[in-house]
Amino acid sequence: MTVKELSDKDEKRRIARLVLEALPDWFGIPESREGYIRESAELFFAAAYDGESPIGFACLKETGKHTAELAVMGVLREYHRMGAGAALFNAVKDAAVRFGYSFLQVKTVRMGKYADYDSTNRFYLALGFKEFEVFPTLWDENNPCQIYVMALK
Repeated sequence: MTVKELSDKDEKRRIARLVLEALPDWFGIPESREGYIRESAELFFAAAYDGESPIGFACLKETGKHTAELAVMGVLREYHRMGAGAALFNAVKDAAVRFGYSFLQVKTVRMGKYADYDSTNRFYLALGFKEFEVFPTLWDENNPCQIYVMALK
């Protein structure tokens, strides 16, 4: 597996669509998925490959002068728990440090709401993120938003 930083907007959109459409348990709301695909073309974008085939991606988005967000990340299910997610996270984290950010954040659905998101929460905690705050209705009542943060310096 290799990870590459991409700049071509069409290629970013193609990979984001390929991966996100294959993950309906996390990205099943068409309007949200299309928003992630559109936005990914404008952000720092790292893609993971198995040979020549893309298997995942992650994007970094500025959210403040000192803070960036792991804005969207997806890895094809058959590659879960094989190191692709950690490699993508490391590429995004390295870029955040390179760009001079002090903090990295990520948002997901609060632990205890859905099994698939519980595994996502455990993944972020294992990477070193710390619980910051829960916004019960930021997205909607069925999807309470958990924010995790990490100091980079």
